[in-house]
Amino acid sequence: MERIVDLDQAVVEITERRRGWERAGLVVEAVTWRDEAAPWPQVLETERGRVQDPDSMGVMISGSNEAELGVVLFRGGWADVDALTLAGDVVAEAPAVDSPVRFGVLLDNCVIRTFGVLAT
Repeated sequence: MERIVDLDQAVVEITERRRGWERAGLVVEAVTWRDEAAPWPQVLETERGRVQDPDSMGVMISGSNEAELGVVLFRGGWADVDALTLAGDVVAEAPAVDSPVRFGVLLDNCVIRTFGVLAT
């Protein structure tokens, strides 16, 4: 897979937002990493050091009324976004993401759409 986004830099965007999300009452699970070099089926790891050649990383966030958001960023330059919003809407998207900064903007937009809050 082509390397368009540095996943190690992109995970900083999650780290910088985590405390604000948690203060807003959201539950943020551990970041998961997938190793392209691992044999199939690849196991998701929560420890970055266990992954030699990361091809994706992701995070699950949940809130009240069963609202939840999952965002997985692929180094190839896209994200998988799946959400069940507070309003009961189901979201499944695969937007292009070409930088860690754009990943941060995507996270902010997804949290607002899913939970109705921007927690910084």
